[in-house]
Amino acid sequence: MFSRLREDISCVFDRDPAARNTFDVLTTYPGVHAVLLHRFSHGLWSIGLAWPARLIAMFSRWVTGVEIHPAARIGRRFFIDHGMGVVIGETAEIGDDCTLYHGVTLGGTSWEKGKRHPTLENNVVVGAGAKVLGPITLSSGARVGSNAVVVKDVPEGGTVVGVPGRLATRPEKNERREAFAKKIGFDAYGGSQDMPDPVAKAINTLLDHIHAMDTRVENIHKAVNDLGANVEETPVPDLDVYSLDSSEKQPEKEENT
Repeated sequence: MFSRLREDISCVFDRDPAARNTFDVLTTYPGVHAVLLHRFSHGLWSIGLAWPARLIAMFSRWVTGVEIHPAARIGRRFFIDHGMGVVIGETAEIGDDCTLYHGVTLGGTSWEKGKRHPTLENNVVVGAGAKVLGPITLSSGARVGSNAVVVKDVPEGGTVVGVPGRLATRPEKNERREAFAKKIGFDAYGGSQDMPDPVAKAINTLLDHIHAMDTRVENIHKAVNDLGANVEETPVPDLDVYSLDSSEKQPEKEENT
């Protein structure tokens, strides 16, 4: 019990730079209060004391602004930032190291009994105001943008934005893009990994195209050499790509003495 309490408090320092000390977190963070009260109410629910569990959940909602059904299953190091307006339904399941921001709903789309709320695997982050609805699964490392409405499964490491939620980034493409961008000296995710804008998306498409063309040229070069043409390989110069703030100046070259 106390180990879980220490984990719930310590994870705040990893995800909220405004956290100052343990006493501050323990006394002034409603998201932490909501999680602690839920763990108590869930324990009562698990041993069949449904009414006291619901009473504690109602008290938690009144005090923190966070509504968590006592039957919801929540893993370790769960953090609710700001907290107000968060709703977590009865059959929701949340893995380890997940983060929800204010206004998030993990809700159902049916009045039928049974599994009707989302499942969040490990390391999932859901942005402010997002709605994740139905018995869907957000796989490990998934990201949901602010105010998105998600009604379909999200693959591992994927990022969903918009209404209805659409997959904005695919992890398998991200790894390839980052590797190729590093090769040519351009960081496609220097601005924001979790919320790509149209310009970043267009650049990513160009990187995919250049990567495909580069691979095709290398294959042609190899095939020609295999036929005995012995085409000399021309070295490709490295790109000197850098950015400077308006307040910074380029370093002056040292004069030869």
